[in-house]
Amino acid sequence: MKKNIIYILGFICLCFFACKKNQLDGKSTIKGAVKHHSKEIANATVFIKFNAKEFPGADTNGYNAKVVADADGNYNIKCYKGDYYLYAIGHDYALPPPYEVKGGVPVHIRNRENVEIEIAVTE
Repeated sequence: MKKNIIYILGFICLCFFACKKNQLDGKSTIKGAVKHHSKEIANATVFIKFNAKEFPGADTNGYNAKVVADADGNYNIKCYKGDYYLYAIGHDYALPPPYEVKGGVPVHIRNRENVEIEIAVTE
């Protein structure tokens, strides 16, 4: 009987520690582009909030991580399954003076899933 309890507890611990959720560097991918009126926003910063389905607010200090989009506005995030909120801030240099643009989108991702999603930003 004791042996069965030890096996059950061991299995529960293994499941608990093996099933990562809402973290970076997993086998799932969220990628896409930051766009303002269909124009890519180069070097925008994409802030990532773990375990969030709704906009957590504009204070970027409350976010868990961030990535910087490339010169074409593309971002790529390796993560584990879970719910994330992506909030992007950048500058549209085509509008005088360069306007700060920002916006966000919730993302739900499953294990080993690849999701492509555009982050639309506005003034």
